[in-house]
Amino acid sequence: MDWREKCFAALDAEKMFEDSGHRTRFKELMDCFSHYPFFNKGVCKCVYLSAWDEKHFCVMLETLTDMSLGKDKDTREMSVKGDALAEEQTDDEYYVYQLSIALLNGKPFHISASPDMSAETRYIIQRALRASEIIDRL
Repeated sequence: MDWREKCFAALDAEKMFEDSGHRTRFKELMDCFSHYPFFNKGVCKCVYLSAWDEKHFCVMLETLTDMSLGKDKDTREMSVKGDALAEEQTDDEYYVYQLSIALLNGKPFHISASPDMSAETRYIIQRALRASEIIDRL
């Protein structure tokens, strides 16, 4: 079993996928991009987070496609794009993009005590942090 299969199996065994759509989107991105040199655990964590819904999946699909076509060997451009997207956000999306940047760069992320963060966003962040721990153990 290769790393991609182990990762998917570990997340699935821990019931980390919210529904079949989340599972399918994650698997599609893994199948398409995990063999590129830029694909590392940080990218995998971002893939898990982005697979949560169609909107974020499309952003990640576009980003990874651009990286694969540009023959990127690292995640420098992805990090720059993430920073730019985070700065454009004025709602809970800001926290999601900040988490993505932290996951990508292997930095710690702590859920803000901000009262304006919705319960849904807080839940997504908690699940992504749990998935990150699982991925780190592989």
